[in-house]
Amino acid sequence: MEKKLKDLREEYLKIPIPKELNDVVQAALNEKPRKKPRVGRNILVTAAAALLIVTASVNISPAAAKAMSDIPIVEKVIKVITFVEWKEEANNSSAVIKTPAISGLENKQLEDSLNEKYLSESKQLYQEFTDSMSKLKEGEKGNISLESGYVILTDNETILSVQRYTDTISASSSTESQFDTVDKKNEVLLTLNSLFKDDRYLQVISENIKEQMKRQMAEDPEKIYWVEDDDFTAFKGIDENQNFYINEDGKLVIAFNSYEAAPGYMGAVEFIIPTKVLTDLLVGDQYIH
Repeated sequence: MEKKLKDLREEYLKIPIPKELNDVVQAALNEKPRKKPRVGRNILVTAAAALLIVTASVNISPAAAKAMSDIPIVEKVIKVITFVEWKEEANNSSAVIKTPAISGLENKQLEDSLNEKYLSESKQLYQEFTDSMSKLKEGEKGNISLESGYVILTDNETILSVQRYTDTISASSSTESQFDTVDKKNEVLLTLNSLFKDDRYLQVISENIKEQMKRQMAEDPEKIYWVEDDDFTAFKGIDENQNFYINEDGKLVIAFNSYEAAPGYMGAVEFIIPTKVLTDLLVGDQYIH
């Protein structure tokens, strides 16, 4: 077992790394773990470290994937882990960017495309942060806080829903998110369109969201949504590219970034759509029920 993991680590270290990422990736590999209580933790810590090396290797190297298949105690599971983490502090500003990686899919084309997308998104955020720092004059403060990470929203036998979020605090604050929902059995990426028979769902969901907005404002005067008909910024409805995910209860959740459907102080907002209003429109009930 130890020899297999050593071979995998050596294979991983041979993977070409883009020049701009070399320092941060090497730092992640060489960083000494923080001290933690020893009781009952040694085996878990060792397993977690091994999983990180194995996962990073499998995503990129066919040779490492084959070697991993020969390790008898590693079961085939679809998981999300932190592939790499960037940290930067400068000019009274900070950035923490965690990049997720999905492992365990037999559909390597889907797995690789998702992981490449996640890495590309993180690289762009990191580049934008460093660019903004480089534009500051000597002695000038950036006063920017950037945090990007991910949340596993749903992970059951059928569905894996992952949210990638970016919280930015400067003169104001904002939250932006993107979501991916994977059918774990058929190993396909679900789109909003793929869940419904035709595009009637767009109007049905939009009207339900408007009703929820109005009801919430009537019940709580602190809540404000842009839903008034005479307001030029009013929420008109969703489209096929709307952010969504399927929660642990098998309900469709429509998500909005900051400022998309409400004032900034409301932050990112979400609406759970009652399945009863969707039943006749759904292709089936294997995802939403």
